[in-house]
Amino acid sequence: MILLFVKGTRTEYLLKGLVILGLIFIITQQLKLNTINWVLTRLFPISVIALVVIFQPEFRRGLARLGQLGIHSENVEVVDEIARAAIGLANKKTGALIVIDRESGLKSYVESGTELDSKATDYLLTAIFMPQSPLHDGAVIIQHGRLMAAGCVLPLPQEDKDIPRSLGMRHRAAIGITEETDALCVVVSEEAGSISVASGGKLTRDISPDNLARILKGALYNPAGRKAILSNIFIKKGR
Repeated sequence: MILLFVKGTRTEYLLKGLVILGLIFIITQQLKLNTINWVLTRLFPISVIALVVIFQPEFRRGLARLGQLGIHSENVEVVDEIARAAIGLANKKTGALIVIDRESGLKSYVESGTELDSKATDYLLTAIFMPQSPLHDGAVIIQHGRLMAAGCVLPLPQEDKDIPRSLGMRHRAAIGITEETDALCVVVSEEAGSISVASGGKLTRDISPDNLARILKGALYNPAGRKAILSNIFIKKGR
């Protein structure tokens, strides 16, 4: 559970650094490098106090999330807002890329955009992706029902040999981020006005507006039926 809390945050890199320092400490003891060992011994007490001060926000968020395990009610409520926004943008043929975080953590991608940390509503999502908006070029990331950032940069797929050339950068970015993480992506095509959903590095295209909210809720909040609902996720060639 501790690893789940820190994954995707700066604390993850902190733990890796502490593990490396611990290994160095053991090696210096075995090799009897007394000077280096003495320095590390003196640094450990100071570093504990420094870490508590530097990473105080992460500790606070971790404690706040102790009682928020499993399905978050605010996420359930925001799915309808995402679906309404996607349907409205599709009707206007306005491109959009919405990333919904699950468990893996998207801290590094949040930091690549403009942090907002606001309530996710269909009006706000629609406003962000309007062509006149300075944040429309990029992805929005939603975590625990909150719109954390907009204008975020996402990775492209590692291998695109099976991706149709007709797919644009939004669809490729959706495939890329879902290859690296367990996030769920909603993509609105600017050219066709169609809606797609990406999960596990695969893409389902041309989702009907009536089924969008049901598919998102099934994928996010029904682990037992997640595979059944998303079993038909694949890349439709030549579309």
